[in-house]
Amino acid sequence: MIKNGDEPTLRPLRTTDAEAVLAAFASNPDMAKQGSVPSLDDAARYAENLLSPESPHKPLAIAHNGTLVGLVCVSVDAENRSGWFWYWMNESARGRGWMSRGAATVADWALTELKLERLELGHRVNNPASGAVAKAAGFLKEGTERGKFLIGDQRIDVDTYGRLRSDPWPTYEPLAQE
Repeated sequence: MIKNGDEPTLRPLRTTDAEAVLAAFASNPDMAKQGSVPSLDDAARYAENLLSPESPHKPLAIAHNGTLVGLVCVSVDAENRSGWFWYWMNESARGRGWMSRGAATVADWALTELKLERLELGHRVNNPASGAVAKAAGFLKEGTERGKFLIGDQRIDVDTYGRLRSDPWPTYEPLAQE
């Protein structure tokens, strides 16, 4: 149960978030699908790469009591005014609706402030929680890419979603921004 004043916030990713990034990647084996972050040095490089001035990424942290518990990012394709949309959450913060609210807040921001026309994302079909986040953030399912990922010795399908600036916008409670 979330108490008043215990709400998460949305803020820019910081290089000082490396410990929280490492904790998130260690929180659930599924996080390995988001990248390899086995050490604090790797977590620092992960954050630095996303924050590099040459990077197309716009990473925003979902923070709880000041500590990063999730990340929502738009990888911008400026030439096409589109973005690849992705997100992850520490296992300890899942199931509270924070990612749905954060993803919707960031998607709206990307379509207005960044003036993007299209956002797109994909998730493994064996991760229905990610699809629920996409739908809550106003994304519409566009199809399934059959056998897209090889995980171990098994081919996994990926559901693809898109959101256009002209699509209906979701109703949600935006995360406050720091």
